[in-house]
Amino acid sequence: MGPLGKVHCLGRPELDLADPGSVRDGIRRLAPDLLINAAAYTSVDQAESEPDLAMKINGEAPGIMAEEMKRSGGLLVHYSTDFVYDGSGEAPWLESSPAAPLNAYGAGKLAGDHAVSAAAGAYLIFRTSWVYGARGRNFLRTVLRLAESGKPLRIVDDQIGSPTWSRDIATATALVIKQLSQAAAGSGSLGMAARDVNGVYHMSSNGFVSWRQFACAIIDERRHLGMDCGQAPQVVPITSAEYPTPARRPKNSRLSNAKLEATFGLSLPEWRDSLRLVMQEVAASQAG
Repeated sequence: MGPLGKVHCLGRPELDLADPGSVRDGIRRLAPDLLINAAAYTSVDQAESEPDLAMKINGEAPGIMAEEMKRSGGLLVHYSTDFVYDGSGEAPWLESSPAAPLNAYGAGKLAGDHAVSAAAGAYLIFRTSWVYGARGRNFLRTVLRLAESGKPLRIVDDQIGSPTWSRDIATATALVIKQLSQAAAGSGSLGMAARDVNGVYHMSSNGFVSWRQFACAIIDERRHLGMDCGQAPQVVPITSAEYPTPARRPKNSRLSNAKLEATFGLSLPEWRDSLRLVMQEVAASQAG
C-alpha cells in the first residue's frame, strides 16, 4: 500500500500494449481510479524499421487507456517526449509550440498525445527529455561502461537538452497526484479534481547541456567518487552528421517547465544536482 493508495504494477503478460483487447481487459479488470502509463516503445532507431508496432504501442494504446479511464471516471497520467518537436531554433519549447517529429518514435508518441486528448477524459500528459537512471539501459550506464576501457569517447555535441533523472519524474508525478487527491477530498473523485488542469505539461530537469557535456559531467563525478580504475577517458566532441543513426534526433530539446511550475508549483532540480545523487547511488551499489 503506497502513501496515496494501493498500487498495482502490470507487465506484458498481464497487459500487452500491442494488443487493444489486452489493454481494455487489463484496465477493466483492475478498475483503477488512477492509471499511470510509464510504458512505451522506446527503441528510437529500431522504430524506423518497426513503425507499425511503435505506433500501436505509443500511439494507439494510450488512446485506449484514455477511453477506458473516461468510461470509469478515473484519471490517466501519460508520459511523452521532447521528440515530438523538430529541434529547430534554440528557444525552449512550450507546450503550445507546433509539433513536427523527425522520426517514427516521435510520430508515435505525438499520436498518443493526440489520442489521449481526443478521448476527452481526465488526463495529464508529461513530456520529458533525456531520461536516465542508476539502472537499466540509458546514456549514463552506456558512458560508464565505455569509460572502463579508458579509450576516447566520441559524443555528439550539437544536440542540447536536459538530462532528467527518472526518480525526479516519479517524485514530481507523486506530488501532482497528492495535490489532486487533496482536491478530490472535496469533489469526490480524482478524475473530477483533475478536470480543471487537464492538458500537456513539460517535466524535465532545470538547465541545458549537450550530450558531450553530460558525458563529461558523468566522467567528472566518476573521478570524484573514486570509481576510476585508471586514466579517465577523453571525451571528443562530434556533430550529429559524424554519428549517423537510422532515426534523426532533434538538435534543440530544450523544454520550458514554466507551465508545470505555474499550475502545480513544482520545479525539478538542476540536472547536475540530480546527476550527483545518481552517481552516489551507482558508486554505493558497486561498493556493495
